[in-house]
Amino acid sequence: MTMPRPLSLITGASSGIGAAFARQLAALGHDLALTARRTDRLESLASELRGQHGIQVTVLTGDLADPATPQTLCDALEQRGLQMDWLINNAGYGVPGTFEANDWTTHADFLRVLLTAPTELAWRLLPGMRQRGRGRIINVASLAGHVPGPAGHTLYAASKAYMIKFSQSLALENRAAGVHVCALCPGFTWSEFHDVTRTRDKMNKLPAFMWLSAEEVVRQGIAAVERGDAVYIPGRVNRTIKTIVQLMPDRLALWLSARESKRYRNTQG
Repeated sequence: MTMPRPLSLITGASSGIGAAFARQLAALGHDLALTARRTDRLESLASELRGQHGIQVTVLTGDLADPATPQTLCDALEQRGLQMDWLINNAGYGVPGTFEANDWTTHADFLRVLLTAPTELAWRLLPGMRQRGRGRIINVASLAGHVPGPAGHTLYAASKAYMIKFSQSLALENRAAGVHVCALCPGFTWSEFHDVTRTRDKMNKLPAFMWLSAEEVVRQGIAAVERGDAVYIPGRVNRTIKTIVQLMPDRLALWLSARESKRYRNTQG
């Protein structure tokens, strides 16, 4: 009797880390449910993965800034009889500029995408994982959640710090039920992120050793959740940064954050 293929839901799957998760999980034999706002990119990726790996790929277009989207996605999966074994909460972006330079609608949308939606998706899909005695949840957080928040992108580090603590608690609550939860905390990663936040020119000035590819981040993240790591920072440089910052007095860490953030943050509205 053959075991059914694992089924993974990936948010923000149209590019970057999300697309890398789709490709690597497909190569591991997972069927996929992909969601993002850009249907054309999702369909192109789905076609590629079906052809290469002979898997089933379901495309569900949705905007997680809409409060109804998490339930709509889960309802669509249930209607198709699809039970999720893996949840990759990857969708995210940055809002450049200082806190008061952006209107509240912009901040509210950001908080729904980076905080509310991944939390709700975990809440909706976790009971089925527990009932079946298996499951994996990867919440894509950031090294930014471990270091002092910089000026510019005001809510970004705060949202990632939440995802780290949320993942730790969720991991402890569900480990005995066979469900592993991991906050994956990459540093600088080659993707569209910095184009969207209009910081690409600044990013290109950073040394090459600061960067990881999306593919390497995902490879290490999959290994980490399988090991049962509740929090994982890919890259030796990133892990060193986190350790050094934790050993610093808060005043020194904040001073360094203020100085260094000018190199890669956009504080203009």
